[in-house]
Amino acid sequence: MVALSTRRVLLLFLGVITLYGCEGLLVTDTQSLLAPTFTRSEILGLVAGFGTTFAALPDLISMVRRRSSAGMNPKMAAIMGAFQILWIWYGLLIGSRPVVLWNLIAVVTNSFVVGAYRHYSRRER
Repeated sequence: MVALSTRRVLLLFLGVITLYGCEGLLVTDTQSLLAPTFTRSEILGLVAGFGTTFAALPDLISMVRRRSSAGMNPKMAAIMGAFQILWIWYGLLIGSRPVVLWNLIAVVTNSFVVGAYRHYSRRER
């Protein structure tokens, strides 16, 4: 248990150092992210993002209905969540509201999938 905790602290430390080194990549014009007008490409991005964001939702619903983690692999949701965090960062860099919005929702959805898996797998033991 101690090794796992040390590993998490090490990963957190490396992540903070990596983000600190990327200070020059921060978005400086945050007002454009909150502008009330949407372009046609942003509307298309919102529609496209809806489908890919909720791709993990059927797995979560079936796991909750069955009250079992059988047949589920939380690694897929965890990997997707990690890469969606990178998509959020990319969306901030390019100033794309649809990319940021849908990937924030997807990270939360994948967190629920991983959390439900952990909950039901513990109950099954």
